[in-house]
Amino acid sequence: MKLPQSKMEDPDVNLTPLIDVVFILLIFFMVSTTFQRESQIKIELPEASSEPMEEQKDVLEILVDPEGHYFIGGQQVVNTELATLKKAILKFLGKRSELPVVIRADRNTPYEAVVRAMDATAQLGLVHMSLATNQPESGGE
Repeated sequence: MKLPQSKMEDPDVNLTPLIDVVFILLIFFMVSTTFQRESQIKIELPEASSEPMEEQKDVLEILVDPEGHYFIGGQQVVNTELATLKKAILKFLGKRSELPVVIRADRNTPYEAVVRAMDATAQLGLVHMSLATNQPESGGE
């Protein structure tokens, strides 16, 4: 018995499942990857030198005490929330929008309080920022 010979056909490769798997892997890696985000706050740290910097008359000065309470223009801010601090800064600024900012913090102030003050001023568009320091006494520490 003679069997009919069938023509050899090239096998079809269906790419749809392969593409689905690649997209699922892509989504998995996008979701599971952590991206490092650099800080957007740029500050100029003044050096503690023997000659003091020239004091500016029109400046936003934020004082932070050792407990983390804020004082703007000699007035204590009601609480330490970011939104409240931003409102107090806006109230002090009025129509001025380009004031330099000086943050004066006690050496025992929590780091979080200083960063919150820097974040509030940066969110309001105040980019000329500096941290106040004391002059070193003769002999140094």
